[in-house]
Amino acid sequence: MKEAPYAWVVVWATFFALALIFGVSYSFAAFFESFAGEFDAQRADVSLVFGLSGGVYFVFGAAGGMLGDRFGPRAVTSTGMLLIAGGLLVCSFADSMTWVYLAYGVGVGLGIALVYTPSIGCVQPWFKQRRGLAAGLASAGIGAGTVAVPLLAAAAIAAWQWRDALRAMALGVLVLGSCATLLLRRAESAGGSHAAPIPGLSLAEALRDRRFWWLYVSIVLAAPSMFIPFAHVSASARDMGIGDAEAVGLVGLIGIGSLVGRFVIGALADRIGRTLTLLLMQVSGGLAYLAWLLAGSYPSLAFFALWFGLSYGGIVSLLPAISMDLFGARAVAGIIGTLYTGAALGNLFGPVLAGAVFDRVGSYGPVLWACMALSALAAGASARLLAFRAPSY
Repeated sequence: MKEAPYAWVVVWATFFALALIFGVSYSFAAFFESFAGEFDAQRADVSLVFGLSGGVYFVFGAAGGMLGDRFGPRAVTSTGMLLIAGGLLVCSFADSMTWVYLAYGVGVGLGIALVYTPSIGCVQPWFKQRRGLAAGLASAGIGAGTVAVPLLAAAAIAAWQWRDALRAMALGVLVLGSCATLLLRRAESAGGSHAAPIPGLSLAEALRDRRFWWLYVSIVLAAPSMFIPFAHVSASARDMGIGDAEAVGLVGLIGIGSLVGRFVIGALADRIGRTLTLLLMQVSGGLAYLAWLLAGSYPSLAFFALWFGLSYGGIVSLLPAISMDLFGARAVAGIIGTLYTGAALGNLFGPVLAGAVFDRVGSYGPVLWACMALSALAAGASARLLAFRAPSY
């Protein structure tokens, strides 16, 4: 079955929207030292900014998805871009960590919630034959943003200081983000202008399905190990005496690995099965932590960043496609958003607890072992999904 031409417009609009919002989120690594120095904050305190932002967008992503299902992706995601730009602008005037928490943590987090699930959920109903590839291409925007935006933020901080860098980011989100979200359009099979029945389960029906809960448990267990590197691998590099630009560049390397993972793993999953591929990527992500644990130089940390990014990118690109496979298009954005609430606690507390452990023992060692164990448990939960035969939506 040939895909509609506009389907690929939706894919690339989602790509650029996700590149912006997650580029902003992961640019936290570039601002880490600025916030710590400006407000005399401990590592755990600064990490809470990233954790709070992630916790907010994963918790409220369910609401964002349901709003997208009801009102369409264009209006909801455009509102989200306005919130992100406003949060960055308010943060640039912060005079305490409290304002950073409210503006960058809560404000930006709410904006991402209104962009992420409605946009990624918008892609799935446009495709049937190449759904894994389409999901991989769209979510590759997260990897692209992770590569480019933190490096641009670091350069802007060096040139203009952190407050003006935040203002420049706010302007970029407002202009470029709005251009991307205005291109998003709902497929007819997901509630467009024709009155054909929409295949799949409602959110309430999905919540009564055991497959939903095994996937949810897998996400809960995997979340801490998926987000700790974004907050702490740059700090770990600085502890080795590596300069700021190179340290922040590690987040960019995660993004490069993530890009490869989204393009390659998404297409591979269409061939060997998306659930099996998810399991393999969770195992791979856990094993990657051995490279960080044994790292003694920048090249070894760079190897970790690329390996972890490959696994992370594969996991993130597969979850929306698996949701569509299992539950159909009827409430896909709401279901994806509800699944992502499972990542909220890991994103909120994972980086903070990692910082607290480091502040207490002066090492990330216990954190890395915990991440490996959680990744193994997440893979075990995903394995339970292999016992179910997925319907064809």
